[in-house]
Amino acid sequence: MKCPRCKEVETKVIDSRVIEEGYTIRRRRECTNCGYRFTTYEKLELDIMIVKKDGRREPYNREKLLTGIRKACHKRSISEETIRGFVNELELDLIQRGEKEVSSEYLGEKVMQALKGWDKVAYIRFASVYKEFKDISEFLDQIRELNHDEPKG
Repeated sequence: MKCPRCKEVETKVIDSRVIEEGYTIRRRRECTNCGYRFTTYEKLELDIMIVKKDGRREPYNREKLLTGIRKACHKRSISEETIRGFVNELELDLIQRGEKEVSSEYLGEKVMQALKGWDKVAYIRFASVYKEFKDISEFLDQIRELNHDEPKG
């Protein structure tokens, strides 16, 4: 790992910690040349292709998934920790499936299932994009379905 300050190639690890439930390693490093200390993160990389609805394939992108979920959860009471924990679990599920290709529908349904349990507004926001609602009647149908699914108290 190059030093971000002096570009020296030789750095030493002075501390390592496992974070994000074991999915990431945080390393504190020190440059052997200038003594600058910095932090790096080591994450599991998924070598999985996502098959889109139209048949296109693109590499799995954790940040793209996180961005979509964050947009749905904007100004809702869902913590970043909850979102990241869910994505970690989803990635573990993808690894355990052992498949090189996963449909975008599978990912979308997993996200919608989680959002439905966390926050109905976030769920509707995500569903409107994921299901490509064409007009207000599709929103209303989805809201009616949500209300129908809620237990009566």
